[in-house]
Amino acid sequence: MTNLPAVPRSILVVDDDPLLRTFLTEVLRYGGYDAREAGSAEEALNQIAAREPDLALLDITMPGMSGLELARRLHAETPVPFMFLSGSGDEDTTKQAAAFGAVGYLVKPVEANQLLPALAAGLARADEIRRLRRTEVNLNAALAAGRETSLAVGMLMVKFQTDRDTAFEVLRDHARSHRRKINEVAEQLLAAEETLNSLHAGFAQRLKPKSM
Repeated sequence: MTNLPAVPRSILVVDDDPLLRTFLTEVLRYGGYDAREAGSAEEALNQIAAREPDLALLDITMPGMSGLELARRLHAETPVPFMFLSGSGDEDTTKQAAAFGAVGYLVKPVEANQLLPALAAGLARADEIRRLRRTEVNLNAALAAGRETSLAVGMLMVKFQTDRDTAFEVLRDHARSHRRKINEVAEQLLAAEETLNSLHAGFAQRLKPKSM
């Protein structure tokens, strides 16, 4: 059985200098990347809306919308990671790049033997950030599900005057018998209890003795 070739990682090069943009794109393609070009921040946003790249390489200084403003938009509106490309390597600029969330930084003029290792390091950093975000989302979901299950178990303990272990086992067995996740059953129980409490309040209001 033959192995299918790996899908090349996609890089969007955003620079208003056509010569540099073409040079960078050709080097990236030679290195096995799926490289695309954009001559402005506005063009980059249109391309990203159509197909998100694995990484965007942004020139900081461009007419119209700057690379910094584009980075702000990407950070706020998309999951696309980015690196900066700048003619300045001073400390203030590099700090500014880090503050915007860049996963890497390249200083012009860029040599071909510098570009590929820098891009590989930037992609590795971006992949690590994605992994951490997914882990955080999964952890938050698990914690939320645990809280719902604990609340449902407590509700069953009070309603049926039983201990925690028995309440949990009954809840778990019910979920298994209906081929559902335990937190889904817990959510349903909590929603039903909330509805019953609302109805109880409505009945109490209607049955309240009217003043003479």
